[in-house]
Amino acid sequence: MSGVGNETSFPRQQARTQRFTLGAPRNFTVAPDGSHVYFLRTAAATSRANGLWVFDTATGTERLLVDPNDLLTDPEDLSPEERARRERSREQAAGIVAYATDADFRQAVFALSGRLFVVELAGGAVRELPVPGSVLDPRLDPTGRRVGYVVGGALHVVDLESGEDRVLASPDGPDVTWGLAEFVAAEEMGRYRGYWFSPDGEHVLAARVDNAPVLRWHIADPANPATPAAEIAYPAAGTPNAEVSVHVLGVDGTSVEVEWDREAFPYLNTASWSSHGRPLLQVQSRDQRHVRVLAVDGGAVEVVADDTDPVWLEIVPGAPAWTPDGKLVQVLPRDGANTLVVGGESWTGPDLQVRSVVEVGEDVLVTASADDPTQVHVYRVTAEGAERLTTEPGVHAAARGGDTLVLSWSGLDHFGAKVRVGDHEIPSHAETPVLTPEVRLLTVGERNLRAALLFPRDHVKGTKLPVLLDPYGGPHAQRVLYARNAYLASQWLADQGFAVLVVDGRGTPGRGPEWERSIAFDFAGATLEDQVDALHAVAAQEEDLDLSRVAIRGWSYGGYLSALAVLRRPDVFHAGIAGAPVTDWRLYDTHYTERYLGHPDEKPEVYDTNSLIEDAPKLERPLMIVHGLADDNVVAAHTLRLSSALLAAGRPHTVLPLSGVTHMTPQEQVAENLLLLQVDFLKKSLA
Repeated sequence: MSGVGNETSFPRQQARTQRFTLGAPRNFTVAPDGSHVYFLRTAAATSRANGLWVFDTATGTERLLVDPNDLLTDPEDLSPEERARRERSREQAAGIVAYATDADFRQAVFALSGRLFVVELAGGAVRELPVPGSVLDPRLDPTGRRVGYVVGGALHVVDLESGEDRVLASPDGPDVTWGLAEFVAAEEMGRYRGYWFSPDGEHVLAARVDNAPVLRWHIADPANPATPAAEIAYPAAGTPNAEVSVHVLGVDGTSVEVEWDREAFPYLNTASWSSHGRPLLQVQSRDQRHVRVLAVDGGAVEVVADDTDPVWLEIVPGAPAWTPDGKLVQVLPRDGANTLVVGGESWTGPDLQVRSVVEVGEDVLVTASADDPTQVHVYRVTAEGAERLTTEPGVHAAARGGDTLVLSWSGLDHFGAKVRVGDHEIPSHAETPVLTPEVRLLTVGERNLRAALLFPRDHVKGTKLPVLLDPYGGPHAQRVLYARNAYLASQWLADQGFAVLVVDGRGTPGRGPEWERSIAFDFAGATLEDQVDALHAVAAQEEDLDLSRVAIRGWSYGGYLSALAVLRRPDVFHAGIAGAPVTDWRLYDTHYTERYLGHPDEKPEVYDTNSLIEDAPKLERPLMIVHGLADDNVVAAHTLRLSSALLAAGRPHTVLPLSGVTHMTPQEQVAENLLLLQVDFLKKSLA
């Protein structure tokens, strides 16, 4: 394992900088008058503690508004609830990881080690508010008079002038929480919140979650047998979900439950309460083929949109929402595209795949892909059409306040993301990688699969190379993007003597509803077939690819795909590394799994076909399975059950258990050495 302990090696650098995210600006919000931009950033490339910064858009100057090191002298101390919240959002940083402002941007609130702080944005004065426990998700009401937060499952509101702390809702049972997102909402729906203030600050729309019906699983720490196992409520496919209701709570103590058919629509996808109109809820049937948008008036609701799809309907960030003149903004599958729909009318056409709604005003700001799914651009959309605001090729994101637009741009010609505000740039402190990817983006095969090919930087043409596929390959994520940092690890792997191929197959975002839905009931067939087809198509063009030595590696869905590849296509794949793989889809969560495979009671044959346990006797290639024992998303039982079946069938394999590691691998030495061990395994397996 050459490179262990080398401070200048790429594996050590990538681990130390958390994949080069430390020091990069993030979490942008823009004051309504556009005068200032607020954001989070660590002070250096190896510091984990984010501070709150402010950028003056007129002068192009910035200053550190809140330094977490001035407020906390002890190491960060997070409650189990906060750790779980960060795991759901894949948050690896420390310090201030989130903040919330009032409507006029006079103040902001944030939590540090469960303590609650308020900062005056004009002068930077910070004060701590006394709270009766470890705070979760603090938020200012839009008027700036009160702060909401959750402690011990109870939703509190504290008056900033009087200091009066009032409990708006308390758990009425051991499994009940108020104001927090349930597991599947945070893990699969992108909803991390559980309460929303009214524009006047007098009411709160709050989710009540009852986890009593949910199965209890236990995550143990085998390396520390004296430590009790952690109990989690995990809604596995086909089993009961948490029961979620919504209530309108008055700061004066009133409470009204919002009434809708929760049996027919058990999922609360999104909620919002803007100054433009009544609060909005988007609710969804369990099979995800039927979605309703509800406008709330006290406890009553009006159905303002009722949409169905024969396969499923996607949840799109930023939608639904109201326009200032009361039109409903949605993103729906129309004419072969994910279309922006305003007031029932399509505002984008079949040539644009809308990915998110950024901001709604007199126009609608969105991110979308056109003919190239590897690129994401920012568009200003009106009833007259869509105007692209970003010109450079790459992956773009945006934030807006007034007439000020913050644009973030990642491309193949620079590291990380460049952040621009008008003529100014907000600098990044992220470390520069010790290697520069040399990547070729390809479109291959009869399905025009998007792929990225990387050779060793010292490759001599005519020299045959073993091939390493490095995919994610499943829905809701892309690996093939027009962004340099996406290929750093792939280039390092290539430099170890491989031709590395990254392929996005059917189900990946950016190519429209038909493409995304073509994996329905067929994870194993469609996604594996696309990897094989892309490999053969690229090899037909590149004679240096040695198809007698082909390996595949991946994490999460990519881990599933890697194990699937060596089990079912040993004629193509000669070794595999499966990181945190789902091996039995009955053990994965409801909202994700049932969307793609249906309910296991209704389609047991689909689950059998797409799971791996029964394939264990087929293994004839080297397989390394890696799993974090503290993983509460893809639990270690997936790996243990496959390993047990392989052992019972007499099939040799390697299992690498990671003690104390979750679905992420943030620990520096673990992340570094894991990469080195994989290369060692691949070289021996393909030799």
